Amino acid sequence: MRTGLMAVAFVVAVTAVGCTDDGEGVVVEGSAPGTPYSGPLHVDAPDLDEDGRRATRIESGAAGRALECDGEIYSGGGSEPWSEGDGGSTPEEGLAAYFDIEQPDVPRTGYREERRDGGRVLYSLDVGGRTKVAVIVAEDGRNRPGWGAETSASCDPAELPESFTDGQWYEIWTGRDGRRVPITEVHSSVGPEHCDWQSAHFLSTGDGEDGRLYARDPSDVLPPGSLSMPYDGDARLPADARDTGFRYEGRELWLVDDDPSRVYIRTADGVEIWPRVNDGFGCA
Repeated sequence: MRTGLMAVAFVVAVTAVGCTDDGEGVVVEGSAPGTPYSGPLHVDAPDLDEDGRRATRIESGAAGRALECDGEIYSGGGSEPWSEGDGGSTPEEGLAAYFDIEQPDVPRTGYREERRDGGRVLYSLDVGGRTKVAVIVAEDGRNRPGWGAETSASCDPAELPESFTDGQWYEIWTGRDGRRVPITEVHSSVGPEHCDWQSAHFLSTGDGEDGRLYARDPSDVLPPGSLSMPYDGDARLPADARDTGFRYEGRELWLVDDDPSRVYIRTADGVEIWPRVNDGFGCA
């Protein structure tokens, strides 16, 4: 466990700086953690031009070190340059500028100042007293005039507040123990509106080169040749099907281990076969 476990919950008292349209503050005030993150607020964060958790951890610099994820780091890195006037005049304004410039896929409210050290400030978003999003803002960095994010990092979306994730594009499944499963392990989503595929549904298992994508397409909106076989909404579970324990709103995920061409989704109404999506699939 890294140094700096946060054991103190937020006291939600909104500051005057960085309010969102709904009135909730980007930065909230609260009791300082009993043992705040004590590592460096600046760590070299080179752009490795590669993928993977190791690369993400290195590229996220000190922000990645400040996280307290239950699983692996999900995203992180350094900020892009910005122009004069785009940064903030205070650390709090620099944090708000980070959201405006970077548009990160993380909550925009509820951050607390955890620590200051020279020209850098660590802001953290806690869930259950543990840091799930970390942003380090710095003053007058190279090609970054004013206050703004230097590095940032976040845990898997499954570890973020449900009040945030319920409004995102992904659907978070649970495991046998009822806990939310990382979306890098399994998640689902409705077909994209810009493709006019809203009647389709997608299921993703695994991550990176091990990832597989499956689809439910009862209305045949996906292009011909997209799927390994037709969708079947009235199937039967094979005798060798295995219950993964993954659940989402009444859906159960079942697999046949030696057949990656399909997954079986069991509901109260029966069993469906979701075929695997072929490589190169997409819409304009």
